[in-house]
Amino acid sequence: MRTRSPQSVALAAGLAAMALGFFSSAGAQDQVSSPDAKRLSTAVFAGGCFWCVEADFDKVDGVVSTISGYTGGTVVNPTYQQVSHEKTGHYEAVKVTYDPDKVSYDSLVDYYFHHIDPTDAKGQFCDKGDSYRSAVFVSNADQREVAEAEVDMINASGVLGTPVVTQILDASTFWPAEDYHQDYYKKNPLKYRYYRTACGRDARVKKVWADASTGH
Repeated sequence: MRTRSPQSVALAAGLAAMALGFFSSAGAQDQVSSPDAKRLSTAVFAGGCFWCVEADFDKVDGVVSTISGYTGGTVVNPTYQQVSHEKTGHYEAVKVTYDPDKVSYDSLVDYYFHHIDPTDAKGQFCDKGDSYRSAVFVSNADQREVAEAEVDMINASGVLGTPVVTQILDASTFWPAEDYHQDYYKKNPLKYRYYRTACGRDARVKKVWADASTGH
């Protein structure tokens, strides 16, 4: 075996130290960016057709992404056909990922209620049935407190003329819907606009909240 000189050993040690310093620095940079991802939070809302709920929340500053899906039921990995035509217990819902430094959960809940008809126990707008009912799915005590306080405030104001029937439910497994449902309003803008108008969603929301003074 060939004996290495002291100079070559020192050189190798120096190169190893430089490499360790480089990777440590890279790791430190990763750690700096990781807290940004951890600060993101999620909220789940059911408000009738998830195409429309998704489109509404995508307009909110601070919302990072939205996913249409199914939740609240008992069927594992349900399909749209099952949810819309069978007794699965699932709601059409949207998972909203947001930056709490830009928009609060309170603001999202308030926005949600002012973009649905919280007085309709049978569904939303032209869509009737269990899967189209409105609900806020809360993942912890803080979210429940916020959602229930919003309902209490709306009822106390008397602005709707009838009690809120939107349910506040514990979050359960959220199953993403089929790919063609995701960003439907972007992929099929003409069909989406026709559906939304024909279903009377915006007209009904405007009528329901006509006397509200919140500015929404």
